[in-house]
Order: sequence, then C-alpha cells, then structure tokens
Amino acid sequence: MSIDTSASAASHARDIRAGRFSSQDLVRACLQRIDEVNPALNAVVLLRAEAALAEARAADEALARGEVLGPLHGVPMTLKDSLDTAGVISTGGTLGRAKFVPERDATCVARVKAAGAILLGKTNTPELTLAVETDNLVYGRTNNPYDLARSPGGNSGGAAAILATGAVPFDLGSDTACSIRWPAHCCGVAGLKPTSGRVPRTGHIIPWGLGAVDSLTQNGPMARFVEDLALLLPLICGFDGIDPFIVDMPLGDPAAVSLKGLRVALHTDNGIMTPTDSIQQCAEDAGRALSAAGAQVTHSVPEALKRSHRLANALAAGDGRAWAGRLLKKAGTTELHPWLAQRISQSARITVAEFTQLQEEVDQYRSEMLGFMSDFDVILCPVAALPAILHDTYREIFPLGAFSYSQAYNLTGWPAGTVRCGTSPEGLPIGVQVVGRPWREHVVLACLLELELRMGGWQRPPVPFTSST
Repeated sequence: MSIDTSASAASHARDIRAGRFSSQDLVRACLQRIDEVNPALNAVVLLRAEAALAEARAADEALARGEVLGPLHGVPMTLKDSLDTAGVISTGGTLGRAKFVPERDATCVARVKAAGAILLGKTNTPELTLAVETDNLVYGRTNNPYDLARSPGGNSGGAAAILATGAVPFDLGSDTACSIRWPAHCCGVAGLKPTSGRVPRTGHIIPWGLGAVDSLTQNGPMARFVEDLALLLPLICGFDGIDPFIVDMPLGDPAAVSLKGLRVALHTDNGIMTPTDSIQQCAEDAGRALSAAGAQVTHSVPEALKRSHRLANALAAGDGRAWAGRLLKKAGTTELHPWLAQRISQSARITVAEFTQLQEEVDQYRSEMLGFMSDFDVILCPVAALPAILHDTYREIFPLGAFSYSQAYNLTGWPAGTVRCGTSPEGLPIGVQVVGRPWREHVVLACLLELELRMGGWQRPPVPFTSST
C-alpha cells in the first residue's frame, strides 16, 4: 500500500493503532523516501534499517496482543547525532568520536523510545554543534532541499533537511544560539526551544554543567507540524535525577489558550541587523494573522535586545572557549573543523574580574527583558535576518548579527519556536519566531498552531532538487 510519509507523527500513530497500516509498512516507506532524497542532501549520516524493521515487527506484534507501547507506538524517527543513542555510533560531529558507541541513551532519546518511537538513523550536525552551517570532518556537509547550493542551517541542519522532504515525521534537535530555530527557518519546518531547565541535557554532546554558559543549550522537538511539537514536548521534559538544573514545572495545554486578548509585541528589526524585506513582511503578515485571531498586536521592541549579540558572544568566548576545548579533549579530538578552530583561536580570554562583570551585565539584560514582558504575553519577530545562506558564507555573515534574533532568547532562557509563514523571492522558506515567558511553552505553541493554520506552514520542496549555482 502507498503511505504518505509526510503526514504528522500524531496521525501516523493514530493510523498504526487503528490498523490502517503497520509500523513495518511505515518504516519501509520512510526508509525508501530516505533512500530517494538523502544522496543529494547528506542529512541522514547513519541508518539502522534492519534493526528498525525488527523493532517495527515487535511493535506490530505487541499491538496484535492489545499492547500499546505509548503515544508514539511504532512511529519512526531520526535523531540528531549530538544525542547519545545506545549501541549506535554517536559522533557529535567530532573526529574523536567517529567510532564512539554509547552504552546508554540520552535522557530525551530514552523517553521517546519508551513512548514507542523507532530510530531509523542519525542526522548530521556541525562539530560539537557549534556552527550555523551543518558540516563536519566525520560526515561532511549537508545541503538544503530547497536549494542544494545553500545551507540547511545549523546546528540541527541534518534534522531540518530530512524533515523538510517528508521522509520522517520528527527529530530531536538542540539549540545553543539559534540551532533549532535557524535550521527550521531555513528548511521550512517547525521547531521549539523549551525554557532553560525544562528538558534534560543528559547524554548530549554539550551536556549540563558548563558553568556560565550552561543555560544556553536546550534540547527540543523538530517536526513538519506544530501538533507534533505539542505531542513530543511532554514526553521529553522533566527531572531525570542527573541534570541538576531541571525543574519539574507543570506544562500547560496549548488547546486551553485563548488568543483573544493575548498581548503580542511585534518587531521586525532588533537594531543589530535589519532583515531582508521579505522576512520583515512575513513577520508583519504573521502579526496580522494573530490580530485576526483576536490577539492585541503592538509594534514594540525591547531596547535591551541591542546588547544581546555582544553579550551572548562575549559569554561564550570569555574564557577563550576553554569549555569547548575541554569537550574536545574529552572526545579525544585533535583535528578540528576549520570553523570551530577559527572560533576558538579568535576567542580572547578576559580576566576573572571582567568575566564576572560580564555575567552581571547578562543578568541585567535578563532583568530588563523580564520587565519588558510584564506588558506582553509573547514576542513575535523574525528568526534571523536572512533566509538560508549559500554554503561557506557563514564566516562573513556570523559576526554581523544575522542570528541575534534567536540568540537573544538563549540568553534569557525563554521558550521560543518557529513555523514557516512565507517564502522569499528566491523560493526559500521563511519562518517566524514566537517567544514566550518562562515556562509558557503552551502559549508559544498555541500561537504557532494559529500561524500554521492561517499561513500554510510546511510546503514540500521541489523534486528533483535544484541548485542556484
């Protein structure tokens, strides 16, 4: 039978439980789609086809006995290669781990498996996830399905690229500066960075326990459809007894959120780098869409945002990126990707007194941002100043602050998500970002669901793939 692999994870789960098709049928269909699209993309860097089919068979047999393994029973997935997967090579994009096979799953991986999901393979990521383009010395570069000459973004670029093709229903990404939202924007899919302290980092290549930069990194769901973000988040969040920064805060229900009267602060320019006209127009259109749903949309930009790019970069680089050096040493890596080597070499160490002063400035920034949000429920803004960029141009673009629109909310630790809301003149996806108050992921998701409904969301890339060069 013919199966639409581009349907949502939620609908796949319903169809499997209802007997409309089996988990084995769906896994085979997804593997076939990966085989069709991946040679041009290099998004899936490791496949476990036989093992996945065996697990799908076991899931079908369990269902025949009346046993439902969980809300993702028999649903296939890919996982970003920065997440440890037991018995499966997990490189984190760095040569020292090219053959590393973990003994246990990352916490969020174990949780989606316990919910019944089946791992098809791993998706590509830059070295230690520390780049805005997905390229590494282990597996090479990943291409964007909407234009092979362009990057799918980073650092969850492999996940975003394969999701965009409709080959798998979901992946789990990570976000240290923009790394779920930027690839989702580049590839026209949906993604959510949860509140800092919501989802354990246990078993991720950038783990918990990195001192001043600890709160910047969060794991979160990526999918074509916002309903799947809402399905996945409750499965992966919560205390695991290992990551000491996790808070067992209750999750709200997006379905219970009324957009009528919701206070939205809209801006299209953060004062660091002005986005392209089409990106600004897309954010304005998204504002009108939420207004039509009953929200109170006000054009307002936090003054503190102008400092966010400087503060975030200084915080990550203030110790000369010694924290990244320790992770590389732990991995056994001696040969670095040129981009990461450049970032480390150009990170000048500052004194302890200067670093503690910097942390005070970061805390002041966070306080001012909280003050701004006392008048609003969400911020609506671009994800980045540019659509997907041409390969090998990130060195020139990164210092300009193009990614500061997302980076600002790693610094606050607030929940932020994106969904496709438009298309650039080049035919590239444009995402819009919704940012919420701490622990208010359900409000962010409610807004993303409305934007997806009114503005179209994911659109299949042209096949065969094209290149602008």
